[in-house]
Amino acid sequence: MIFDEIVLFTYIISLTIILIFGSHGFVMIFYHHKYRKNVPKPIEMNAEPMVTIQLPMYNELYVVERLINAICELDYPKDKMEIQVLDDSTDETVDLVARLVKQKLELGFDILHVRRENRSGFKAGALKEGLKSAKGKYVAIFDADFIPRKDFLRKTLRYFSHDKIGLVQTRWEHMNEDYSILTKIQALALDGHFVIEQTVRNKAGFFIQFNGTGGVWLKECIEDAGNWHADTLTEDLDLSYRAQLRGWKFVYLRDFTTPAELPQEMNALKAQQFRWTKGAIETSKKLLPMVWRGKIPLRVKLQATFNLTNNFVFPFTLLAGILNVPLIFIKNAGPYWNFFNFMAIFVVAFISTFLFYLFAQKDVYSDWRKKIALFPLFMAGSMGFALNNTRAVVEGLMSRKSEFVRTPKFNVEKKTGKISQKNMYLAKTKIQPSTYIELLLAGYCLIGVIAAIYFMEIAAIPFQLMFFFGFATVSILSLRQAYIKRQQLAE
Repeated sequence: MIFDEIVLFTYIISLTIILIFGSHGFVMIFYHHKYRKNVPKPIEMNAEPMVTIQLPMYNELYVVERLINAICELDYPKDKMEIQVLDDSTDETVDLVARLVKQKLELGFDILHVRRENRSGFKAGALKEGLKSAKGKYVAIFDADFIPRKDFLRKTLRYFSHDKIGLVQTRWEHMNEDYSILTKIQALALDGHFVIEQTVRNKAGFFIQFNGTGGVWLKECIEDAGNWHADTLTEDLDLSYRAQLRGWKFVYLRDFTTPAELPQEMNALKAQQFRWTKGAIETSKKLLPMVWRGKIPLRVKLQATFNLTNNFVFPFTLLAGILNVPLIFIKNAGPYWNFFNFMAIFVVAFISTFLFYLFAQKDVYSDWRKKIALFPLFMAGSMGFALNNTRAVVEGLMSRKSEFVRTPKFNVEKKTGKISQKNMYLAKTKIQPSTYIELLLAGYCLIGVIAAIYFMEIAAIPFQLMFFFGFATVSILSLRQAYIKRQQLAE
């Protein structure tokens, strides 16, 4: 009886946290409709200002040439562009960049191959090092897997309409979305952030974030906010909040996109999600006290708190998944019928989440029905990532430092493309021990599915199935990569 009550109490707490964060989608939808017509106004530029373009990279052999060529094809005067290739690479990327830089110099581009003695501070350290010698009034930043449009600078610079605008951020576009189910689900997830969340926060006057790439900073803003810091894994989120707390304003361009390549392999995606989740927790620990001490409206403080802490939902999602199984037996063996009927209210969180992603698709895509049909798979994937991201939350809370693990990209854009098993970065992708725990959780949740069917708990079956498919898919795809790695090393 005591065990039953402990399980029920823990489950209530878990679902309450999920409900709070999940229902925030209703808030975003409300503001989305309220501020639909509040769009930024660009200005006409009398002259092209000097711009420094920073390209931070670490071992990007397969995509670096594509990026540098795209930058040199920008529709902007050569004498007004300074290109810094901030190369911390330790493989053949170094020689390839050197050759490309030499070629572009001969064509009249002001391009530098910036090398450091070590990778201190990771991406933040590279950006800070480059900023020391940056000539531009503005600083555009692109990760190696991005391909800016030719009119990127002309489109974005027009939105620096007054002195307090410190950043113009563009929406990410997914050039390899149709490559696989995995990339399609990632696109759905990211669109929620880029189409709804960033847009709503910007229009409503809340804090938004620089997304690490595809944006242009006013150099003065970076320096005034304290420059790049390397004490979190999300240096972009960290600087964004420090700048806005200093009174700087940001502009988000939902309708101007910068194409990028999504991770095509499960372990790469898990590493990316781990870094984003842990970095957000580190940033929340660092900046939430500053947010609440800041002279900003209460509604802005509340929204900033939600934004910085929403990754705390993952440990409670994991708990809910684990406790779902014994609860099926508890319900059918104990006097808890009324309690379980009351718990149906937590379905509200799932409805809120569905509507959030539905509007994200409807706003920008004509084929939104086909895209939103993947929502159940997205939810299953989110549940499958619960263990991976819970590890990130715990490490962030414990202030355990870790390396900035890059997300390998393979320059495979089309659906017919294929990642070669000879790919050097594929072989170096690590399998975490937690992958085996995910596989065990898949088997555990399968027991829950069988139990729900046996006891005719119809309402429990969909959730049990999503947890099962989520953990099974994440673990099996991760282990498949280990098999490919062993094959390569054996050849």
